[in-house]
Amino acid sequence: MMEPRQWWTRPRRVTVLVDNPSWVLPFAERFVAMCLEGGDEARLARSYDEMLDEGAAFLIGCTRITPRDVLARNHRNLVVHASDLPRGRGHSPLAWQIEEGRSTIPICLFDAAPELDTGPVIYRDTIELSGHELIHELHTALGHKTIELCRRFLAETTPPAGEPQHGEPTYYPRRSNDNNRLDPDRTIVEQFDKLRVCDNDRFPAHFELRGHRYRVRVEKE
Repeated sequence: MMEPRQWWTRPRRVTVLVDNPSWVLPFAERFVAMCLEGGDEARLARSYDEMLDEGAAFLIGCTRITPRDVLARNHRNLVVHASDLPRGRGHSPLAWQIEEGRSTIPICLFDAAPELDTGPVIYRDTIELSGHELIHELHTALGHKTIELCRRFLAETTPPAGEPQHGEPTYYPRRSNDNNRLDPDRTIVEQFDKLRVCDNDRFPAHFELRGHRYRVRVEKE
């Protein structure tokens, strides 16, 4: 690979990888456009075969752990994760924390590693919420902060190093449709944070009552 001073000189090679049909795609496309406007060579990749090498790869909203041989293609591989690592490793940290009633959501940019969410943390920031935001608004806030942290990395005069994670790690499990099940005997207020993270079309809220299952849509007027 090239020396750091060489690969960091524009035009740098920047890949933004999104490995699934994620809500983050419009933000990834916008980030690629910003990189191109800034004079870098940039590409949105949907698979490992489409990635550039010898540069920086941003693995945004990916659902699979990137293999070692793919990580080795680039000088840096960066991930954005919405938790205070090492706490909150794993899946869908934003949704889990909203259900926990949190309004300040930590977010990290860190170097990808072969083990899930274990790499050195480069930046720590937060997203401040008011408590009324629904899933689209939550994704929008996270998407904007994701682009902000990625652009901050590329704006540095030299590639910034990360700091090893410290503390006892915790893990969020993968979410399923059962996480969107409402209890008809509880109030809307008690379950509003669960409703906030439900996708009306892909993963709707639902409940069972008197032998039937019902879907619930929640939208702002």
